[in-house]
Amino acid sequence: MKNISVLGSTGSIGRTSLEVIDKLSHKFKVVGLTAGRNTQLLEEQVEKFKPKIISLEKKEEAQDLRRKFKGESIQVTFAQEGAEEVASFPENDIVISAITGIDGLRPTLAAVRQGKKIALANKESMVVAGSLIQNSIQKFGAQLIPVDSEHSGVFQCLAKEKMENVKKVILTASGGPFFSKSPSEMNNVSLEEALNHPRWKMGKKVTIDSATLMNKGLELIEAHWLFGLAPRQLGILIHPQSIVHSLVEMNDGSVLAQLSPTDMKVPIQYALTYPEREDSLLPSLDLSEIKSLEFYEVDVEKFPIIKLARLALEEGESFPIALNAANEVVVDAFLEQRIKFLDISEFVTEVVENHQKRKVQSLEDIFDVDKETRRASLGLLKQRS
Repeated sequence: MKNISVLGSTGSIGRTSLEVIDKLSHKFKVVGLTAGRNTQLLEEQVEKFKPKIISLEKKEEAQDLRRKFKGESIQVTFAQEGAEEVASFPENDIVISAITGIDGLRPTLAAVRQGKKIALANKESMVVAGSLIQNSIQKFGAQLIPVDSEHSGVFQCLAKEKMENVKKVILTASGGPFFSKSPSEMNNVSLEEALNHPRWKMGKKVTIDSATLMNKGLELIEAHWLFGLAPRQLGILIHPQSIVHSLVEMNDGSVLAQLSPTDMKVPIQYALTYPEREDSLLPSLDLSEIKSLEFYEVDVEKFPIIKLARLALEEGESFPIALNAANEVVVDAFLEQRIKFLDISEFVTEVVENHQKRKVQSLEDIFDVDKETRRASLGLLKQRS
């Protein structure tokens, strides 16, 4: 029996993770949960899974929950420190890192520094602090298993391979809701259209990132740090069926691929049970029903944010931090319907291209760049409003 804490338990990945844990209750027990402001759902999760420690974003909401569970042996914490406390809880065997954005960095590092097994769904942590996290993994003996379907696919393909034999890794992208639209048709798309992803059910921020293809740009940077790959070894293909999650080309011409149903339960379950495999919670993949698997090059004129992500990957240092910070601010503005969809790429590009690269050697450096970039992004939004 393995004890698990789920960071971001009320989000899309967190909820799906708890479904997997519930189905595999003979192997896993929930001991910790963290959430933002969805106190009602967290309360339901606490009643079902009986964790030993929970954390919320706000002190007042944590106090309310503490009163509701008075008399029960549940430790209730709050804020960033609370999430870190759950992540580093001594009884954890596995920590699922599923907090969205840079907010997931400190809790992820807290788990790493306790030498835990981390099922990583928070790609932003690796984007902004890949070097710091990898160094900490080596120092504290932690284990990191990717949960993103693409990186899980790469991880599985490389399980028995030598990295020196890898020629190229290709991440696939569904293309999002606007793959078949022309740039002119995308000019006035609505928020509802952007949130209507054709294949995956995800949180709002990740869904918008998938529509702009920023999600794939961030995943390129994440793959660089996860697998130690050079920028020239990383590619993207649009694959509308979302069945092939990644391809790995070897130096002898062989191409390895990982295929599975379009459901996050598959990579989540693999991350939790690795190196073992459990029976699937889903029906078998029937390729005769799918009939065709299509692949297309990315149109970088239509999705210019991919070029920007490559720039950040190649420049390194503070550039990926600036890319992530600008994107988080600008996507929030779109979700609040203060800007148009095509403004996302335009504004993020302007902020990142004006960024002055600097060395990043500590957690403090990372958050300094993040704060400065957020200020610049908010200033640009105000100026253009």
